[in-house]
Amino acid sequence: MGILNLTPDSFFDGGKYSDAKSILIQVEKMLNEGATFIDAGAYSSRPGAAFISLEEEMSRIVPIIKLIIEEFPKAILSIDTFRSKVADACLIKGAAIINDISAGIQDNEMFNIISKHRVPYIMMHMKGTPQNMQQNADYDDLLLDILYYFSERIAKAKEHHINDIIVDPGFGFSKTLEQNYELLQKMELLQSLDLPILVGLSRKSMIYKALENTPQDALNGTTALNMLALQKGVNILRVHDVAAALECVKINEHLI
Repeated sequence: MGILNLTPDSFFDGGKYSDAKSILIQVEKMLNEGATFIDAGAYSSRPGAAFISLEEEMSRIVPIIKLIIEEFPKAILSIDTFRSKVADACLIKGAAIINDISAGIQDNEMFNIISKHRVPYIMMHMKGTPQNMQQNADYDDLLLDILYYFSERIAKAKEHHINDIIVDPGFGFSKTLEQNYELLQKMELLQSLDLPILVGLSRKSMIYKALENTPQDALNGTTALNMLALQKGVNILRVHDVAAALECVKINEHLI
């Protein structure tokens, strides 16, 4: 899954794709490198990210969906949003998947929209909001708490007849550096949910803080952790660098 950030303040590529030409060039690059999905988001969810209005998020992303679909009609577009109105508008324009960092908690109408459109739904683990999530990193037992969270959210989704669910444990969301590595070390426990698992490790602070470098220098660390995640049963890698991630996938296929 290739990441397309349409925000000015994302931690790695904020503001890089702000016009039609640069967006289409990046989408084409990721598709040519082997991306199965393109995940577009217009609300930065990095720790402490600024809140933006519904109207601003809609104005950033809805026209871009139309642009991408017209240029790349076979592209499978995922929309990174926790707002049901944004999800609804993008699905109407041709998006195919919703990637919700709040698993429906931030917007009670989200499950109704997913059910109406009958599309796959990615639900992520997070406590609180992007603005305060790093103050919500207390757990009795990290993995058990995450599994309980998903069990509850999955049951709620199935009440709405949503059955095509992907889980994302939320690296970097409501978790300390040490908790992120504990989660990665015990990732195989998530297979008990019997659902596809997506991870977003790409260039995150758990990598560049451990290496004492920057997001721009964190590709090698990202590749190392992506390979480990695949070995632990992860099905989808959400990445900035598609070609490097695809090499991990190909190597891992020889190890299975």
